[in-house]
Amino acid sequence: MKNTTNALALTLLAHLLASCAGYTLRSSVSWAVSSKDAVEDADLSEEVAPALLADGGGLWKQAFPAGAEETAGEQMKPEAESRAAQGSTRLFSYRTEKSNVVGGVSPGPPDPPPHQKIARTARYVAHSSDWGSLATISSQDKIKGLPFGNIFSISDGPMDNSTGVIYFYVTPMDNTVSDLKLNPYASITFSEAEGDFCRQMMYDPEDPRCARLTLTGKMVEVDTEEQAFAKEAMFSRHPVMAQWPAGHKWFFMKLELIQVWLQDWTGGASLIPLDEYFKATPF
Repeated sequence: MKNTTNALALTLLAHLLASCAGYTLRSSVSWAVSSKDAVEDADLSEEVAPALLADGGGLWKQAFPAGAEETAGEQMKPEAESRAAQGSTRLFSYRTEKSNVVGGVSPGPPDPPPHQKIARTARYVAHSSDWGSLATISSQDKIKGLPFGNIFSISDGPMDNSTGVIYFYVTPMDNTVSDLKLNPYASITFSEAEGDFCRQMMYDPEDPRCARLTLTGKMVEVDTEEQAFAKEAMFSRHPVMAQWPAGHKWFFMKLELIQVWLQDWTGGASLIPLDEYFKATPF
């Protein structure tokens, strides 16, 4: 009887393992794939991601740790390589934290200021954000005169030098830049939900305790004297920009502020005077 029970248990275990063969282990910022698409998993970090724009077929080779490429290449079958190239956009993942390791210990991101410090909170959100949604008045034929939002990578300065001024690296080929030629006024919105704080506190992005910052002003091209700083501000935070194709005629712009709008707690939004905004420090 005991032998029969053991045999039955082993049979059930075998069936269970067989049913799991079509799954791959994923991180919390990835998603499942079907059994026909299952391939060797890889950590596609933000350093690897720019290469996908130029060479989707090189995705898997670059995703493996240094020194493991030859072994990984030998293990991957040709048909799996083909599926990886075809499905690269579906398999993209990203890091949720920036690396800030000193002496083998990562201090983690600094805590947000107290919500009562509204100018400081605004500077914190502006400096902590790597991107935002820029709203312009559209010049596109079908939506001419209507609001149009677009995502842009931004910087208010290198990590150790916050200015409160938002810099951009843009191309004339972008619809938003075409809009700005006709009407240079725009608003850019940031959310504290971009980082980990709201997630850790279980705040929905629309929860008023998850800070939202909208800066409104005039978009202008950075002049010659300020070019070097604008380049340092953008490229130190977004180093891949240095490799973007010169044929797109990239140039630097900044937002000359008119209004600072902040929602960082219950009870309504705040309009922060510009002098208070620029005098504040983010941390």
